[in-house]
Amino acid sequence: MAMFATPGAYDRAITVFSPDGRLFQVEYALETVRRGSTVLGITCPEGVVLAAEERTTSRLQDPNFSWKIFEIDDHVGAAISGLSADARILVDQARIYAQSNKLTYDEPIDIEVLANRVGDVEQQYTQYGGVRPFGVSIIFGGVDDTGCKVIQTDPSGAVWAYKAVSVGAGSEAIRGILEQKYRPDLTLENAILLAVECLSKAVEGKLEPEKIKITTIPTTTRKITQLSNREIAKYVHRLDANARSESSEKALP
Repeated sequence: MAMFATPGAYDRAITVFSPDGRLFQVEYALETVRRGSTVLGITCPEGVVLAAEERTTSRLQDPNFSWKIFEIDDHVGAAISGLSADARILVDQARIYAQSNKLTYDEPIDIEVLANRVGDVEQQYTQYGGVRPFGVSIIFGGVDDTGCKVIQTDPSGAVWAYKAVSVGAGSEAIRGILEQKYRPDLTLENAILLAVECLSKAVEGKLEPEKIKITTIPTTTRKITQLSNREIAKYVHRLDANARSESSEKALP
């Protein structure tokens, strides 16, 4: 047992469990996700909404280059939180899986199958020496023959399905809003409005359309669509109007 005498020895190799059953390198990767940009996914009978906080490190940065939401196929998108470089590799792999499925079976890939395959890749990087876990969590959202799906993967390779979920720095606050205000019968419009309300709690400073990105996958078209800044601004104004209305009602005797 001499090799484990040092308290920090367990985090020097991805393949070594601590005595209490923990893989510290995986937990460090999860911490990277917790400090990443806030992203969320919401399902409703009319489709799926993916939304993300877009951080810029400089006013000279091109806002059209840094993305937290990616198109995987026509019917599925992915929102990422954590290391963007790691996410790029997994997103590219997900796109290959989607196109391979279409070429082989002549049909779009199921969201659950796609998420599980990416989760398998992430899990492989938790059990071999000389590698490290992917420092990213991905929310896959889309519409397939089984319905509207939002499925999250994390650095451990775990895969979970949700009605609504958020990861990243502001996820704790957003989780409370989702648990309070999410309803299974939301319209797509109200799901978008809920996403904007959630991100308003995560974005630093005043909420502006340029600080967030939103995409939708409606059940009618099964085509991923990105909302423009002008469209997002309409929802921001609606949120402000609703907040003023609620404040006025509370002020009434």
